[in-house]
Amino acid sequence: MAELPVGRRAAAVAAATSANLGPGFDALGLALGLYDELEAEVVDGGLAVSVEGEGAETAARDESNLVARAVRVGLHAMGAQAPGLRLTCRNRIPHGRGLGSSAAAIVGGLRLASALHESRLGDDELVALATEVEGHPDNVAACALGGLTIAYLSGGRPRAVRLAVHPSLAPVVFVPSVSLSTQAARGLLPQEVPLRDAVANSARTALLVAAMTDRPDLLLDATDDRLHQEYRRPAMPDSIDLVERLRHAGHAAVVSGAGPSVLVLAAESRPIDEGAWTPAGWQALRLAVWESPERDR
Repeated sequence: MAELPVGRRAAAVAAATSANLGPGFDALGLALGLYDELEAEVVDGGLAVSVEGEGAETAARDESNLVARAVRVGLHAMGAQAPGLRLTCRNRIPHGRGLGSSAAAIVGGLRLASALHESRLGDDELVALATEVEGHPDNVAACALGGLTIAYLSGGRPRAVRLAVHPSLAPVVFVPSVSLSTQAARGLLPQEVPLRDAVANSARTALLVAAMTDRPDLLLDATDDRLHQEYRRPAMPDSIDLVERLRHAGHAAVVSGAGPSVLVLAAESRPIDEGAWTPAGWQALRLAVWESPERDR
């Protein structure tokens, strides 16, 4: 393993993401214009982690820190290692809210590794390495590639396709003050679902790709889900209630990732007054779709 020189520095950004987007469970992801800023410096030895903003009180400061783990994984994949690391994380992505904070830490760490090595991980390798750390590819694919992504497995290897979204798309995220672990949310899902629900979700997922790229007028129908959101109601009743009220009013609302944030895929044809819909104690964020400037094109 080649050892990086002490004093080498790197910086990276990593975007928030929303996975599933309703029916596209564990497959669809959308990169959002809210991001963490990360810096790394190679030092003589050890690991020092500084965290500002989101997660400042709870993020690990040892080798279990996701950014640190991802830097190590990325360097190892490139045949390099660092004698020690000093990491600075300025976090804006809320933790435990279904906005891909873990994916951002992992993809950001891999980008730091690439910059420290003064090379570039290709899109496929970046997605594969990030999935290795995260465990599933939907959020990391969107964070790595930007825009709308479709993640899948081919021969056991994670792959992703990026699509440009319709220019009128204007995502709005409603973020509650409470968090929910992805593990807890997944624990509520059944091992089997009715065939009619699986068929319905398959059709809606295909329709959603068309709606987000070409036909935003179809977003409400396209975001109907029967596979996972209702099963998660016990863990986030307020979120599911908000989704239902928004949808009844004609807005394409879904649970963001594993929740409990709520995403509305608003568009020029169906704008939303987020101030009128924000529950007490929640925060509304109107975010652009993030187009990653760092990916290979």
